Amino acid sequence: MSNYRIQGATGEWEVVIGLEVHAQVTSQSKLFSGAATAFGAEPNSQVSLVDAAMPGMLPVPNRECIRQAVRTGMAVGAKINKWSRFDRKNYFYADLPQGYQISQLYHPLVGEGAVEVILDEKDPEGSTKTIGIERIHVEQDAGKLMHDQHPTMSYVDLNRSGVALMEIVSRPDMRSPAEAGAYLAKLRAILRYVGSCDGNMDQGSMRADVNVSVRKPGEPFGTRTETKNVNSVRFVMAVVESEARRQVDVLEDGGTIVQETRLYDPDKNVTRSMRSKEDAHDYRYFPDPDLLPLELDDAFLEDCRASLPELPDAKRHRYETALGLSPYNAGVLTADVETARWFEALVAAAAAKAGKGEADLAKQASNWLISELFGALNKLGKGLGESPVTPQGGAELLALIADGTISGSIAKQVLEKMLESGDGAAAIVEREGLKQTSDTGAIEAAVDAVLAANADKVAEYRGGKEALFGFFVGQTMKAMQGKGNPQLVNQVLKAKLA
Repeated sequence: MSNYRIQGATGEWEVVIGLEVHAQVTSQSKLFSGAATAFGAEPNSQVSLVDAAMPGMLPVPNRECIRQAVRTGMAVGAKINKWSRFDRKNYFYADLPQGYQISQLYHPLVGEGAVEVILDEKDPEGSTKTIGIERIHVEQDAGKLMHDQHPTMSYVDLNRSGVALMEIVSRPDMRSPAEAGAYLAKLRAILRYVGSCDGNMDQGSMRADVNVSVRKPGEPFGTRTETKNVNSVRFVMAVVESEARRQVDVLEDGGTIVQETRLYDPDKNVTRSMRSKEDAHDYRYFPDPDLLPLELDDAFLEDCRASLPELPDAKRHRYETALGLSPYNAGVLTADVETARWFEALVAAAAAKAGKGEADLAKQASNWLISELFGALNKLGKGLGESPVTPQGGAELLALIADGTISGSIAKQVLEKMLESGDGAAAIVEREGLKQTSDTGAIEAAVDAVLAANADKVAEYRGGKEALFGFFVGQTMKAMQGKGNPQLVNQVLKAKLA
């Protein structure tokens, strides 16, 4: 699929990438306790006795966390294991009060699945690639060390301790930074559609460990490094590029790659060594004696499946086939669940106003949303979620264009004023006197004035220079301050110039 290669002194190198994505499960409480999980709470204000590992405390699995992980597995077409088990992963760190993490190594909740990515939105057919998912298991998060609160001591915040995570482990199927970025973005979109994770990477509720190795094309896999806790799609792509380049330089200088854990420094765009990479046996995994195996029945699985929404790929296909959108527009509108919801609300409101079917208005609505509203919001540095214009407000504006009240060029001005003031389109058109003129008398008068002022160009046009027609249209619209009905202006000009 990808022809991405790193040029070294000894020839071309291929990069091999796998991602382990840690996604915080959407739940009001933690994986094994009733403590809250709200982001941004005061340090150590969301810690139960279980999370703090007080003696005699026993974990109880949170049904909602298991349900969300199962739904996520179903959304990526993965095998759901009816029987799974929790293991203890033993290591000692100041933010891990138990001295072990409850995870799943040998019998995960979810088995193999796959995610399909499109690498070029303008060529969705020719740039599709399937990335395998090896497993999804649930585990508890550790706490957080805060090194900047005191000159000589580190503080411990246990609010995250015990928060439910899904670890989504890909196969080493990616071969370029673009593929890794597309996979992470698609996975985030799926999680947000399903509602199993909010995908807020800047808040740490989704982060990726990036496994990178290099090899000469066709040779066996090389030794991999793992760069921990990368928190944006852009940084994941940067890690792949800089780490692969570093490995090639080491190998070409006659060195060897050490299997190790690394950290990414976005300011310098480099990875640096953190510690040598442990193997599974170093963690001395064993079945957690405090927890029975998880056994899922058919009714629970059926309930999980029935609760799934329409997923991005299915929605995209429906937009193309049932609504007649271009593959590019369908891709843009389904890339994020909030965008898709906004678009569907816009189409529904526009159809209700016009008394037409949604398919009749979807194309116009999608073009307006992508080119006009996205463009205007972009200039303001805002996302769709912060738009002062609602789907209903957008539908009102589209209705004014459709019934000839305003022209397309006037609609751009109206949209700007809607974004500035938050007022409705009809109120702005009325207040500013922006209604389109369909009065043929007024249009004829404007055309006559333009033709009289440009007699030389009229002669050139009649002499065969037909490209000047656009000039006359522009001059007439300018004379009418953009309010002339473009179709009528065209008609009158054609008649007068004939």
